[in-house]
Amino acid sequence: MAKVFRLHTRESTILSKIESSKEQARRQAIKGVKDCIEPLSNAIAMKLVENNLVETTNKNGLEEQILKCLDKLNHIDEFEVDYQTAPFRNLTQHPNIVSLYVTAFVIEKLIDNKDVVDIFGSDEEIYFCINRQVLKHLPDQA
Repeated sequence: MAKVFRLHTRESTILSKIESSKEQARRQAIKGVKDCIEPLSNAIAMKLVENNLVETTNKNGLEEQILKCLDKLNHIDEFEVDYQTAPFRNLTQHPNIVSLYVTAFVIEKLIDNKDVVDIFGSDEEIYFCINRQVLKHLPDQA
């Protein structure tokens, strides 16, 4: 006969605290973008161009697109964030939600922009380039 496994109150409390702390960190990261949206979009656009990950005819247009992406992140619901980032969730072990969302935007949507000539590099390279800038502007998310 199979043994029935039941979580004890202590175990379920610990699991609940872990999940709620992850959700709180996620909400704080998204909320923190609002305070530094312009410098962050500028830094991301600049580094993507400097590292030859994005070739563009208009750097200001690229920055504007990333600014719109970050602004949209502040207004959409959790389901839509999860939907956009789902294909890229396994890029790293503990991904930053802001970096992951912007990476998904760059890889999937930005390629169709009239100012973007081409996007180079692997998904991981793009993620880590964006993540370095996010961590500089949102140091609480490290």
